Amino acid sequence: MKKKTLIYIVAALVAFILVTDAFYTVDETKQIIIIQLGRFVKEVRNPGLHAKLPFIQSITTYEKRLLRYDAPIAEFLTKDKKTLVVDAYSRYKIVDPRVFYETLRDMPRANARLDAIISSALREAVASHNQSEIITEKREPIMNDVQAITKEKGKEFGVEIVDVRIKRTDFPVEIAESIYARMRAERHRIAKRYRSEGAEEQLKIKATTDKDKTIIIAEAQRKSEIIRGEGDAKSIKIYANAFNKDPEFYAFLRSLELYNKSLKEGTSLVISSDSPLFKYLETPRTGR
Repeated sequence: MKKKTLIYIVAALVAFILVTDAFYTVDETKQIIIIQLGRFVKEVRNPGLHAKLPFIQSITTYEKRLLRYDAPIAEFLTKDKKTLVVDAYSRYKIVDPRVFYETLRDMPRANARLDAIISSALREAVASHNQSEIITEKREPIMNDVQAITKEKGKEFGVEIVDVRIKRTDFPVEIAESIYARMRAERHRIAKRYRSEGAEEQLKIKATTDKDKTIIIAEAQRKSEIIRGEGDAKSIKIYANAFNKDPEFYAFLRSLELYNKSLKEGTSLVISSDSPLFKYLETPRTGR
């Protein structure tokens, strides 16, 4: 009885192992290839539960999503014989799992191959352009050419290289400081030129405004003199007309104006009795 029980247990255990090894699940973000005795059998892309031959067949799982590879920072020589440090990355995806398995097998080898492809394309592109072109607005078309080259080479390994981009370009450490010093000197030279041009323009504007100011003031003074002269002429004419009509009354008014301006409260005035100013101050005589 015990022997039969043991047999049942062993049989159940073997059946469990067989069932467990015979079925597998595929995630929607993954793709799987079936390998039988080291050879490719088929690829499975549909998510869900699937079956295979236990023990004889094995599965290898690859990502279906977009992957990213950051290439090591490397130095490249430009067309004008200048060294440039380039930090680049690429985005890719596995489109043919069978070719990928047969050529690269695993991700470390894939990254090594990608590094060789990207470095080769970047080296060729950098060597075909001057340093100034790579670090300015011409970088975009250059990287498009690099992407086209790497995309074509990636097909050999079942990989589609979607994008290749430069994260950062820099100068080698040993020459960076001298380059930055020249850049600073150039910026200072440009700033000095701008300041000089600004000072020259300031002097021109100031001279123009001073000239306009002088002209405006002179014109205003000329007009004011003309107006004042016209006013004095009219005043003299009015006074003359008044004097001609009644000289005695006019003399009386002018004397009153003089008294009003000269004689204030508490003022003492010493004048001769025959002075014209005394004429209207003396007490009028009565009984004429």
